Amino acid sequence: MRRWNGWGDETIHVELPEAARAYLRERLGAAATPEDAPFDRLAASVISSRLPAHTLVDTSPATRVLHARGQSLPDWLALRFGRIERVPDGVAFPESSRDVRDLLAFAAQCGARVIPYGGGTSVVGHLTPPDGAAPVLAVSLARMRKLLELDEASRLATFEAGVTGPDLEAQLRARGYTLGHFPQSFEYSTLGGWIATRSSGQQSLLYGRIEDLFAGGRIETPAGTLRIPTVPASAAGIDLRGLVLGSEGRLGIVTEATVRVRPIPAFEAFYGCFLPSWERAEHAVHELAHEGAALSMVRLANPMETLTTLRLAGGGRALALLERYLALRGCREESSLLLLGVTGEASGARAALGSARAICRAHRGVWAGERLGGRWRRNRFRGVYLRNALWECGYAVDTVETAVDWPRVRTMMLALEAAARDALGEGGVHAYTHLSHVYPQGSSVYSTFVYPIVPEYERNLERWNALKRAASEAILRNGGTISHQHGVGLDHKPYLAAEKGELGIDAMRALFERLDPGERMNPGKLC
Repeated sequence: MRRWNGWGDETIHVELPEAARAYLRERLGAAATPEDAPFDRLAASVISSRLPAHTLVDTSPATRVLHARGQSLPDWLALRFGRIERVPDGVAFPESSRDVRDLLAFAAQCGARVIPYGGGTSVVGHLTPPDGAAPVLAVSLARMRKLLELDEASRLATFEAGVTGPDLEAQLRARGYTLGHFPQSFEYSTLGGWIATRSSGQQSLLYGRIEDLFAGGRIETPAGTLRIPTVPASAAGIDLRGLVLGSEGRLGIVTEATVRVRPIPAFEAFYGCFLPSWERAEHAVHELAHEGAALSMVRLANPMETLTTLRLAGGGRALALLERYLALRGCREESSLLLLGVTGEASGARAALGSARAICRAHRGVWAGERLGGRWRRNRFRGVYLRNALWECGYAVDTVETAVDWPRVRTMMLALEAAARDALGEGGVHAYTHLSHVYPQGSSVYSTFVYPIVPEYERNLERWNALKRAASEAILRNGGTISHQHGVGLDHKPYLAAEKGELGIDAMRALFERLDPGERMNPGKLC
Protein backbone atom coordinates (compact mmCIF):
# COMPACT_ATOMS: atom_id res chain seq x y z
CA MET A 1 0.00 0.00 0.00
CA ARG A 2 1.39 3.40 -0.95
CA ARG A 3 1.80 6.18 1.61
CA TRP A 4 -0.75 8.91 1.12
CA ASN A 5 1.26 11.70 2.78
CA GLY A 6 4.87 10.68 2.21
CA TRP A 7 7.08 8.69 -0.08
CA GLY A 8 6.70 5.11 -1.21
CA ASP A 9 5.42 1.83 0.18
CA GLU A 10 4.04 2.27 3.68
CA THR A 11 5.52 -1.11 4.71
CA ILE A 12 9.05 0.20 4.11
CA HIS A 13 10.29 2.13 7.12
CA VAL A 14 13.77 3.63 7.31
CA GLU A 15 14.90 4.22 10.88
CA LEU A 16 17.55 6.83 11.58
CA PRO A 17 20.21 5.46 13.95
CA GLU A 18 20.74 7.39 17.16
CA ALA A 19 24.16 8.51 15.95
CA ALA A 20 22.50 10.05 12.90
CA ARG A 21 19.93 11.82 15.06
CA ALA A 22 22.71 13.16 17.26
CA TYR A 23 24.49 14.50 14.18
CA LEU A 24 21.36 16.37 13.09
CA ARG A 25 20.84 17.80 16.57
CA GLU A 26 24.45 18.96 16.54
CA ARG A 27 24.00 20.65 13.15
CA LEU A 28 20.46 22.01 13.51
CA GLY A 29 19.33 21.67 17.10
CA ALA A 30 16.51 19.58 18.46
CA ALA A 31 13.31 19.34 16.44
CA ALA A 32 9.78 18.12 17.07
CA THR A 33 7.42 16.46 14.59
CA PRO A 34 3.98 18.05 14.17
CA GLU A 35 1.04 15.69 14.45
CA ASP A 36 -0.16 14.47 11.06
CA ALA A 37 -3.71 15.20 10.00
CA PRO A 38 -5.65 11.92 9.74
CA PHE A 39 -6.66 10.81 6.26
CA ASP A 40 -10.28 10.31 7.23
CA ARG A 41 -10.57 13.92 8.36
CA LEU A 42 -9.18 15.19 5.06
CA ALA A 43 -11.49 12.97 3.05
CA ALA A 44 -14.47 14.10 5.14
CA SER A 45 -13.67 17.76 4.39
CA VAL A 46 -13.79 17.30 0.60
CA ILE A 47 -16.70 19.12 -1.02
CA SER A 48 -19.07 17.36 -3.39
CA SER A 49 -17.88 16.77 -6.93
CA ARG A 50 -18.97 19.25 -9.61
CA LEU A 51 -18.62 16.65 -12.38
CA PRO A 52 -21.51 14.74 -13.92
CA ALA A 53 -21.37 10.96 -13.69
CA HIS A 54 -19.08 9.06 -16.07
CA THR A 55 -18.32 5.33 -16.09
CA LEU A 56 -14.54 5.90 -16.02
CA VAL A 57 -14.55 8.62 -13.34
CA ASP A 58 -14.31 7.99 -9.60
CA THR A 59 -15.67 10.90 -7.54
CA SER A 60 -15.20 9.37 -4.09
CA PRO A 61 -13.50 11.75 -1.62
CA ALA A 62 -10.75 9.25 -0.76
CA THR A 63 -9.67 8.76 -4.38
CA ARG A 64 -9.75 12.51 -5.00
CA VAL A 65 -7.48 13.22 -2.00
CA LEU A 66 -5.04 10.50 -3.10
CA HIS A 67 -4.63 12.24 -6.47
CA ALA A 68 -4.59 15.84 -5.23
CA ARG A 69 -0.85 16.41 -4.76
CA GLY A 70 2.61 15.18 -5.68
CA GLN A 71 5.84 14.93 -3.70
CA SER A 72 7.07 18.51 -3.40
CA LEU A 73 7.62 19.91 0.07
CA PRO A 74 4.54 22.19 -0.24
CA ASP A 75 2.59 19.06 -1.21
CA TRP A 76 3.83 17.30 1.91
CA LEU A 77 2.98 20.30 4.09
CA ALA A 78 -0.55 20.45 2.70
CA LEU A 79 -1.11 16.73 3.30
CA ARG A 80 0.62 16.45 6.67
CA PHE A 81 -1.08 19.53 8.10
CA GLY A 82 -4.43 18.77 6.45
CA ARG A 83 -4.46 22.06 4.54
CA ILE A 84 -5.62 20.99 1.08
CA GLU A 85 -7.86 23.73 -0.23
CA ARG A 86 -8.42 22.14 -3.65
CA VAL A 87 -8.73 18.56 -4.85
CA PRO A 88 -9.82 17.25 -8.26
CA ASP A 89 -13.55 16.75 -8.66
CA GLY A 90 -12.96 13.27 -10.00
CA VAL A 91 -10.24 10.85 -11.08
CA ALA A 92 -10.59 9.02 -14.39
CA PHE A 93 -8.99 5.65 -15.09
CA PRO A 94 -8.85 5.13 -18.87
CA GLU A 95 -7.71 1.82 -20.32
CA SER A 96 -6.90 2.92 -23.88
CA SER A 97 -6.10 5.91 -26.06
CA ARG A 98 -9.74 5.92 -27.16
CA ASP A 99 -10.82 6.20 -23.52
CA VAL A 100 -8.53 9.22 -23.13
CA ARG A 101 -10.07 10.84 -26.22
CA ASP A 102 -13.55 10.24 -24.81
CA LEU A 103 -12.51 11.75 -21.47
CA LEU A 104 -11.15 14.89 -23.16
CA ALA A 105 -14.48 15.24 -24.95
CA PHE A 106 -16.30 14.72 -21.65
CA ALA A 107 -14.15 17.44 -20.02
CA ALA A 108 -14.95 19.84 -22.87
CA GLN A 109 -18.69 19.16 -22.54
CA CYS A 110 -18.77 19.91 -18.82
CA GLY A 111 -16.18 22.70 -18.85
CA ALA A 112 -13.65 20.78 -16.77
CA ARG A 113 -9.92 21.36 -16.51
CA VAL A 114 -7.74 18.26 -16.98
CA ILE A 115 -4.63 17.25 -15.02
CA PRO A 116 -2.72 14.22 -16.38
CA TYR A 117 -1.61 11.92 -13.55
CA GLY A 118 1.20 9.40 -13.98
CA GLY A 119 2.95 8.20 -10.84
CA GLY A 120 2.27 11.24 -8.64
CA THR A 121 6.01 11.82 -8.11
CA SER A 122 6.25 15.46 -9.23
CA VAL A 123 8.35 17.62 -6.91
CA VAL A 124 7.53 20.99 -8.48
CA GLY A 125 3.74 21.29 -8.20
CA HIS A 126 2.55 19.71 -11.46
CA LEU A 127 -0.54 18.16 -9.86
CA THR A 128 -2.00 21.04 -7.84
CA PRO A 129 -5.54 21.79 -9.09
CA PRO A 130 -6.06 25.37 -10.31
CA ASP A 131 -8.26 27.94 -8.61
CA GLY A 132 -11.59 28.81 -10.16
CA ALA A 133 -15.18 27.74 -10.58
CA ALA A 134 -14.48 25.11 -13.24
CA PRO A 135 -14.41 21.46 -12.15
CA VAL A 136 -11.13 19.59 -12.34
CA LEU A 137 -10.65 16.10 -13.73
CA ALA A 138 -7.46 14.16 -12.98
CA VAL A 139 -6.73 11.50 -15.60
CA SER A 140 -4.69 8.63 -14.17
CA LEU A 141 -2.95 6.28 -16.61
CA ALA A 142 -2.52 3.59 -13.95
CA ARG A 143 -4.41 1.02 -16.07
CA MET A 144 -2.35 1.69 -19.21
CA ARG A 145 0.88 -0.23 -18.57
CA LYS A 146 1.29 -2.79 -21.36
CA LEU A 147 4.17 -3.44 -23.75
CA LEU A 148 2.37 -3.15 -27.09
CA GLU A 149 5.18 -4.06 -29.48
CA LEU A 150 8.89 -4.89 -29.46
CA ASP A 151 10.68 -4.45 -32.77
CA GLU A 152 13.92 -6.32 -32.17
CA ALA A 153 15.39 -5.42 -35.56
CA SER A 154 15.14 -1.69 -34.83
CA ARG A 155 15.36 -2.12 -31.06
CA LEU A 156 12.21 -0.11 -30.50
CA ALA A 157 9.63 -0.86 -27.82
CA THR A 158 6.15 0.67 -27.74
CA PHE A 159 4.41 0.95 -24.37
CA GLU A 160 1.26 2.42 -23.01
CA ALA A 161 2.46 5.58 -21.28
CA GLY A 162 1.19 4.74 -17.78
CA VAL A 163 3.77 2.00 -17.31
CA THR A 164 5.95 2.52 -14.23
CA GLY A 165 9.70 1.96 -14.19
CA PRO A 166 9.67 -1.53 -12.60
CA ASP A 167 6.87 -2.79 -14.87
CA LEU A 168 8.57 -1.40 -17.96
CA GLU A 169 11.89 -3.03 -17.12
CA ALA A 170 10.26 -6.34 -16.17
CA GLN A 171 8.45 -6.56 -19.51
CA LEU A 172 11.62 -5.70 -21.43
CA ARG A 173 13.93 -7.95 -19.45
CA ALA A 174 11.65 -10.91 -20.09
CA ARG A 175 12.65 -10.42 -23.74
CA GLY A 176 16.32 -9.70 -23.04
CA TYR A 177 16.24 -5.88 -23.25
CA THR A 178 16.44 -2.79 -21.04
CA LEU A 179 15.60 0.89 -21.43
CA GLY A 180 18.21 1.89 -18.85
CA HIS A 181 16.26 4.88 -17.54
CA PHE A 182 16.51 4.90 -13.75
CA PRO A 183 15.50 8.18 -12.07
CA GLN A 184 15.37 8.10 -8.28
CA SER A 185 11.57 8.03 -8.58
CA PHE A 186 11.88 4.90 -10.77
CA GLU A 187 9.60 2.71 -8.62
CA TYR A 188 6.55 4.96 -9.11
CA SER A 189 7.17 7.38 -11.99
CA THR A 190 5.86 6.55 -15.46
CA LEU A 191 7.10 6.59 -19.02
CA GLY A 192 4.62 9.32 -19.96
CA GLY A 193 5.73 11.39 -16.98
CA TRP A 194 9.40 10.99 -17.93
CA ILE A 195 8.64 12.33 -21.42
CA ALA A 196 6.40 15.18 -20.24
CA THR A 197 9.04 16.43 -17.77
CA ARG A 198 12.27 15.62 -19.70
CA SER A 199 13.48 13.21 -17.06
CA SER A 200 17.06 12.06 -16.58
CA GLY A 201 18.03 8.65 -15.20
CA GLN A 202 20.92 7.88 -12.87
CA GLN A 203 22.83 6.10 -15.67
CA SER A 204 22.18 8.66 -18.39
CA LEU A 205 25.90 8.93 -19.12
CA LEU A 206 25.53 5.69 -21.09
CA TYR A 207 21.83 5.38 -21.90
CA GLY A 208 21.03 9.05 -22.42
CA ARG A 209 18.27 11.24 -21.07
CA ILE A 210 14.65 10.57 -21.99
CA GLU A 211 14.91 12.84 -25.05
CA ASP A 212 17.58 10.46 -26.38
CA LEU A 213 15.34 7.44 -25.75
CA PHE A 214 11.96 8.78 -26.95
CA ALA A 215 11.50 7.83 -30.61
CA GLY A 216 7.83 8.60 -31.24
CA GLY A 217 4.35 8.03 -29.93
CA ARG A 218 0.76 9.12 -29.61
CA ILE A 219 -0.54 12.18 -27.78
CA GLU A 220 -4.23 12.88 -27.32
CA THR A 221 -4.86 16.63 -27.37
CA PRO A 222 -8.10 18.61 -27.24
CA ALA A 223 -7.50 19.52 -30.90
CA GLY A 224 -7.04 15.90 -31.99
CA THR A 225 -4.59 13.01 -31.97
CA LEU A 226 -0.93 13.86 -32.58
CA ARG A 227 1.00 10.86 -33.92
CA ILE A 228 4.78 11.03 -34.10
CA PRO A 229 6.22 8.30 -36.34
CA THR A 230 9.53 6.62 -35.60
CA VAL A 231 12.32 7.17 -38.12
CA PRO A 232 16.07 6.80 -37.51
CA ALA A 233 16.72 10.42 -38.59
CA SER A 234 14.88 13.21 -40.36
CA ALA A 235 15.44 16.66 -41.84
CA ALA A 236 11.71 17.21 -42.35
CA GLY A 237 11.29 20.45 -40.47
CA ILE A 238 10.84 20.85 -36.72
CA ASP A 239 11.10 17.63 -34.72
CA LEU A 240 7.63 17.08 -33.22
CA ARG A 241 9.13 15.06 -30.39
CA GLY A 242 10.56 18.33 -29.10
CA LEU A 243 7.06 19.75 -28.77
CA VAL A 244 6.01 16.91 -26.50
CA LEU A 245 9.18 16.58 -24.42
CA GLY A 246 8.84 18.86 -21.41
CA SER A 247 5.26 19.87 -22.28
CA GLU A 248 4.08 18.94 -18.74
CA GLY A 249 0.51 18.12 -19.71
CA ARG A 250 -0.17 21.46 -21.39
CA LEU A 251 -0.57 19.96 -24.89
CA GLY A 252 -2.47 16.83 -23.99
CA ILE A 253 -1.87 13.35 -22.64
CA VAL A 254 0.85 11.01 -23.88
CA THR A 255 -0.92 7.65 -24.23
CA GLU A 256 1.65 5.57 -26.14
CA ALA A 257 5.40 5.99 -26.44
CA THR A 258 8.03 4.20 -28.50
CA VAL A 259 11.47 4.14 -26.94
CA ARG A 260 14.93 2.95 -27.97
CA VAL A 261 16.02 -0.11 -26.02
CA ARG A 262 19.22 -2.15 -25.70
CA PRO A 263 20.08 -5.74 -24.88
CA ILE A 264 20.64 -6.35 -21.18
CA PRO A 265 24.32 -5.60 -20.56
CA ALA A 266 26.66 -8.51 -19.98
CA PHE A 267 28.39 -6.69 -17.12
CA GLU A 268 27.44 -3.98 -14.68
CA ALA A 269 29.00 -2.89 -11.42
CA PHE A 270 29.36 0.24 -9.29
CA TYR A 271 32.47 1.44 -7.46
CA GLY A 272 33.44 4.06 -4.91
CA CYS A 273 36.46 6.30 -4.64
CA PHE A 274 37.39 9.07 -2.19
CA LEU A 275 39.19 12.17 -3.53
CA PRO A 276 41.15 14.31 -1.06
CA SER A 277 39.52 17.65 -1.95
CA TRP A 278 36.71 19.12 -3.98
CA GLU A 279 39.17 20.70 -6.42
CA ARG A 280 40.83 17.37 -7.20
CA ALA A 281 37.47 15.61 -7.35
CA GLU A 282 36.00 18.11 -9.79
CA HIS A 283 39.06 17.88 -12.05
CA ALA A 284 38.82 14.09 -12.00
CA VAL A 285 35.12 14.15 -12.92
CA HIS A 286 35.80 16.66 -15.69
CA GLU A 287 38.34 14.26 -17.17
CA LEU A 288 35.97 11.32 -16.83
CA ALA A 289 33.25 13.25 -18.66
CA HIS A 290 35.61 13.78 -21.59
CA GLU A 291 37.17 10.34 -21.50
CA GLY A 292 34.48 8.66 -23.61
CA ALA A 293 34.90 5.37 -21.78
CA ALA A 294 31.95 3.03 -21.24
CA LEU A 295 30.91 4.51 -17.90
CA SER A 296 27.19 4.59 -17.22
CA MET A 297 27.30 6.83 -14.14
CA VAL A 298 29.57 9.43 -12.58
CA ARG A 299 28.21 10.86 -9.32
CA LEU A 300 30.27 13.13 -7.08
CA ALA A 301 29.33 14.24 -3.55
CA ASN A 302 30.95 17.35 -2.14
CA PRO A 303 32.72 17.09 1.25
CA MET A 304 29.62 18.02 3.27
CA GLU A 305 27.41 15.53 1.43
CA THR A 306 30.10 12.87 1.82
CA LEU A 307 30.28 13.49 5.57
CA THR A 308 26.49 13.63 5.90
CA THR A 309 26.03 10.37 3.98
CA LEU A 310 28.46 8.59 6.28
CA ARG A 311 26.96 10.11 9.44
CA LEU A 312 23.36 9.34 8.52
CA ALA A 313 24.36 5.74 7.88
CA GLY A 314 24.94 5.53 11.62
CA GLY A 315 28.66 5.88 12.14
CA GLY A 316 30.05 3.28 14.49
CA ARG A 317 33.29 1.32 14.45
CA ALA A 318 33.22 0.69 10.69
CA LEU A 319 33.03 4.42 9.96
CA ALA A 320 35.79 5.20 12.44
CA LEU A 321 38.05 2.64 10.76
CA LEU A 322 37.21 4.03 7.31
CA GLU A 323 37.95 7.60 8.36
CA ARG A 324 41.24 6.53 9.96
CA TYR A 325 42.25 4.69 6.80
CA LEU A 326 41.31 7.64 4.57
CA ALA A 327 43.27 10.02 6.79
CA LEU A 328 46.36 7.82 6.46
CA ARG A 329 45.91 7.97 2.68
CA GLY A 330 45.58 11.75 2.61
CA CYS A 331 41.75 12.00 2.56
CA ARG A 332 40.64 13.86 5.65
CA GLU A 333 37.54 15.94 6.40
CA GLU A 334 37.57 17.57 2.95
CA SER A 335 37.28 14.30 1.02
CA SER A 336 34.64 13.87 -1.69
CA LEU A 337 32.97 10.58 -2.52
CA LEU A 338 32.88 9.60 -6.19
CA LEU A 339 30.58 6.80 -7.37
CA LEU A 340 31.14 5.22 -10.78
CA GLY A 341 28.94 2.88 -12.79
CA VAL A 342 30.51 0.59 -15.39
CA THR A 343 28.10 -1.07 -17.81
CA GLY A 344 28.47 -3.02 -21.03
CA GLU A 345 30.35 -5.87 -22.69
CA ALA A 346 32.75 -7.43 -20.18
CA SER A 347 36.10 -6.61 -21.80
CA GLY A 348 35.04 -3.05 -22.65
CA ALA A 349 33.72 -2.54 -19.12
CA ARG A 350 37.00 -3.72 -17.63
CA ALA A 351 38.90 -1.33 -19.90
CA ALA A 352 36.61 1.55 -18.87
CA LEU A 353 37.13 0.70 -15.21
CA GLY A 354 40.90 0.64 -15.65
CA SER A 355 40.83 4.04 -17.34
CA ALA A 356 38.62 5.51 -14.60
CA ARG A 357 40.88 4.13 -11.87
CA ALA A 358 43.92 5.65 -13.56
CA ILE A 359 42.26 9.08 -13.62
CA CYS A 360 41.28 8.79 -9.96
CA ARG A 361 44.78 7.66 -9.04
CA ALA A 362 46.27 10.67 -10.84
CA HIS A 363 44.18 12.89 -8.58
CA ARG A 364 45.27 11.02 -5.41
CA GLY A 365 42.01 9.15 -5.11
CA VAL A 366 41.63 6.32 -2.60
CA TRP A 367 39.83 3.47 -4.31
CA ALA A 368 37.03 2.03 -2.14
CA GLY A 369 36.02 -0.67 -4.58
CA GLU A 370 32.80 -2.46 -5.37
CA ARG A 371 31.62 -2.90 -1.78
CA LEU A 372 30.73 0.78 -1.40
CA GLY A 373 29.31 0.99 -4.93
CA GLY A 374 27.31 -2.19 -4.40
CA ARG A 375 25.75 -0.76 -1.28
CA TRP A 376 24.69 2.31 -3.23
CA ARG A 377 23.20 0.10 -5.93
CA ARG A 378 21.15 -1.94 -3.46
CA ASN A 379 19.73 1.25 -1.93
CA ARG A 380 19.54 3.42 -5.04
CA PHE A 381 15.74 3.72 -4.89
CA ARG A 382 15.51 3.63 -1.10
CA GLY A 383 17.45 6.81 -0.44
CA VAL A 384 14.33 8.89 -0.99
CA TYR A 385 12.68 7.07 1.94
CA LEU A 386 15.06 9.09 4.09
CA ARG A 387 12.62 11.98 3.60
CA ASN A 388 10.05 10.06 5.68
CA ALA A 389 12.59 9.24 8.39
CA LEU A 390 13.80 12.83 8.64
CA TRP A 391 10.24 14.17 8.84
CA GLU A 392 9.52 11.76 11.69
CA CYS A 393 12.54 13.25 13.48
CA GLY A 394 11.24 16.79 12.93
CA TYR A 395 13.24 17.83 9.85
CA ALA A 396 12.05 18.92 6.41
CA VAL A 397 14.03 18.13 3.26
CA ASP A 398 13.99 19.90 -0.07
CA THR A 399 16.25 19.85 -3.11
CA VAL A 400 17.18 22.25 -5.87
CA GLU A 401 18.89 21.14 -9.05
CA THR A 402 20.32 22.91 -12.08
CA ALA A 403 23.00 22.45 -14.75
CA VAL A 404 25.84 24.75 -15.80
CA ASP A 405 28.96 24.73 -17.97
CA TRP A 406 32.11 23.43 -16.27
CA PRO A 407 33.65 26.83 -15.34
CA ARG A 408 30.54 27.66 -13.27
CA VAL A 409 30.07 24.38 -11.39
CA ARG A 410 31.90 25.27 -8.17
CA THR A 411 30.51 28.81 -8.13
CA MET A 412 26.97 27.49 -8.52
CA MET A 413 27.44 24.92 -5.76
CA LEU A 414 28.65 27.55 -3.31
CA ALA A 415 25.96 30.03 -4.36
CA LEU A 416 23.11 27.56 -3.79
CA GLU A 417 24.31 26.58 -0.35
CA ALA A 418 24.92 30.22 0.62
CA ALA A 419 21.44 31.19 -0.65
CA ALA A 420 19.86 28.60 1.64
CA ARG A 421 21.81 29.83 4.66
CA ASP A 422 20.87 33.44 3.89
CA ALA A 423 17.19 32.50 3.52
CA LEU A 424 16.87 30.45 6.71
CA GLY A 425 19.66 31.87 8.83
CA GLU A 426 23.10 30.55 9.68
CA GLY A 427 22.70 27.30 11.56
CA GLY A 428 19.08 27.00 10.47
CA VAL A 429 19.74 24.79 7.47
CA HIS A 430 22.10 21.94 6.66
CA ALA A 431 23.08 22.22 2.98
CA TYR A 432 25.11 19.85 0.82
CA THR A 433 25.54 19.15 -2.88
CA HIS A 434 26.43 16.49 -5.43
CA LEU A 435 26.93 16.34 -9.18
CA SER A 436 24.40 13.75 -10.33
CA HIS A 437 24.91 13.90 -14.11
CA VAL A 438 28.01 14.96 -16.02
CA TYR A 439 28.42 15.99 -19.65
CA PRO A 440 31.42 17.05 -21.73
CA GLN A 441 30.02 20.62 -21.62
CA GLY A 442 29.20 20.79 -17.93
CA SER A 443 27.36 19.16 -15.07
CA SER A 444 24.19 19.12 -13.06
CA VAL A 445 24.44 20.64 -9.58
CA TYR A 446 22.03 19.06 -7.10
CA SER A 447 21.75 20.60 -3.64
CA THR A 448 19.85 19.23 -0.64
CA PHE A 449 18.59 21.33 2.27
CA VAL A 450 17.60 19.90 5.65
CA TYR A 451 16.05 22.17 8.28
CA PRO A 452 13.74 21.92 11.32
CA ILE A 453 9.98 21.82 10.89
CA VAL A 454 8.10 24.41 12.93
CA PRO A 455 4.62 23.83 14.45
CA GLU A 456 2.65 26.23 12.23
CA TYR A 457 1.69 25.33 8.64
CA GLU A 458 1.86 28.94 7.40
CA ARG A 459 5.32 29.48 8.88
CA ASN A 460 6.62 26.31 7.26
CA LEU A 461 5.28 27.44 3.90
CA GLU A 462 6.85 30.89 4.35
CA ARG A 463 10.23 29.34 5.11
CA TRP A 464 10.02 27.07 2.07
CA ASN A 465 9.06 30.02 -0.16
CA ALA A 466 12.03 32.01 1.11
CA LEU A 467 14.38 29.09 0.50
CA LYS A 468 13.02 28.32 -2.98
CA ARG A 469 13.12 31.95 -4.03
CA ALA A 470 16.68 32.46 -2.81
CA ALA A 471 17.97 29.29 -4.47
CA SER A 472 16.16 29.99 -7.75
CA GLU A 473 17.50 33.53 -7.90
CA ALA A 474 21.00 32.18 -7.25
CA ILE A 475 20.55 29.83 -10.22
CA LEU A 476 19.57 32.73 -12.48
CA ARG A 477 22.46 34.92 -11.29
CA ASN A 478 24.97 32.18 -12.00
CA GLY A 479 23.80 31.16 -15.45
CA GLY A 480 22.07 27.84 -14.72
CA THR A 481 18.89 26.27 -16.03
CA ILE A 482 15.96 26.53 -13.67
CA SER A 483 15.48 22.77 -13.94
CA HIS A 484 17.86 20.04 -15.08
CA GLN A 485 15.56 17.06 -14.48
CA HIS A 486 12.51 17.94 -12.36
CA GLY A 487 10.53 20.11 -14.79
CA VAL A 488 8.89 23.49 -14.20
CA GLY A 489 5.37 23.01 -12.84
CA LEU A 490 4.19 25.78 -10.51
CA ASP A 491 7.31 26.06 -8.38
CA HIS A 492 9.73 27.07 -11.16
CA LYS A 493 7.23 28.97 -13.28
CA PRO A 494 8.23 32.46 -12.01
CA TYR A 495 11.80 31.89 -13.25
CA LEU A 496 11.16 30.32 -16.65
CA ALA A 497 10.92 33.55 -18.66
CA ALA A 498 14.45 34.53 -17.64
CA GLU A 499 15.69 31.36 -19.35
CA LYS A 500 13.39 31.26 -22.39
CA GLY A 501 13.00 34.95 -23.11
CA GLU A 502 9.80 36.81 -23.99
CA LEU A 503 9.66 35.51 -27.56
CA GLY A 504 10.27 31.94 -26.42
CA ILE A 505 7.44 32.12 -23.87
CA ASP A 506 5.11 33.60 -26.50
CA ALA A 507 5.95 30.77 -28.90
CA MET A 508 5.18 28.16 -26.24
CA ARG A 509 1.86 29.81 -25.42
CA ALA A 510 0.93 29.89 -29.12
CA LEU A 511 1.62 26.16 -29.36
CA PHE A 512 -0.52 25.42 -26.30
CA GLU A 513 -3.34 27.56 -27.68
CA ARG A 514 -3.31 25.68 -31.00
CA LEU A 515 -3.51 22.20 -29.46
CA ASP A 516 -5.59 23.22 -26.43
CA PRO A 517 -7.70 26.19 -27.55
CA GLY A 518 -9.92 26.03 -24.46
CA GLU A 519 -6.94 26.09 -22.05
CA ARG A 520 -8.21 22.96 -20.34
CA MET A 521 -4.96 21.00 -20.07
CA ASN A 522 -3.16 21.49 -16.75
CA PRO A 523 -3.77 25.26 -16.78
CA GLY A 524 -1.49 27.54 -14.83
CA LYS A 525 1.50 25.23 -15.16
CA LEU A 526 4.73 25.88 -17.07
CA CYS A 527 3.69 29.20 -18.66
